[in-house]
Amino acid sequence: MSFSDLFDSEFKSRNKSHFSAIVRVAIADGDLSKEEKEFLDKLAARLEISAAEYEEILENPSKYPINPPYLHTQRLERLYDLSRMVYVDHVLGPKQREVLVKFALALGFTPGNVGFIVDKAMSLLLLHVDLDTFTYEMTHMNK
Repeated sequence: MSFSDLFDSEFKSRNKSHFSAIVRVAIADGDLSKEEKEFLDKLAARLEISAAEYEEILENPSKYPINPPYLHTQRLERLYDLSRMVYVDHVLGPKQREVLVKFALALGFTPGNVGFIVDKAMSLLLLHVDLDTFTYEMTHMNK
């Protein structure tokens, strides 16, 4: 196996893991809305998830473990995607917040501030910020 094959394989695995985490958030309320489905379709294309992988992940999203990224910026990008999925319904119920907190912890955010991080993430999405603004605001939230 060449180095590029190894990189591609690890990249695909990370993408599947990230996508399955977002699917878990999407189905946490027991329903997959039209908006959530559209978001998943776009995200699957962006993450290079094949149609077969997409269906497999929808059937059993727990099959793939959450692989936290090493870089803080990448964690924020994943939190942004997860938060957008939660917000797609424009309703943040207790179950969705609970799931988002669990994923934020799995992404490597500390238990001491995870509540603040999730609350800040959701408040930014209420303002319809883009990824760059989200990352900047989350990075500078304590200043």
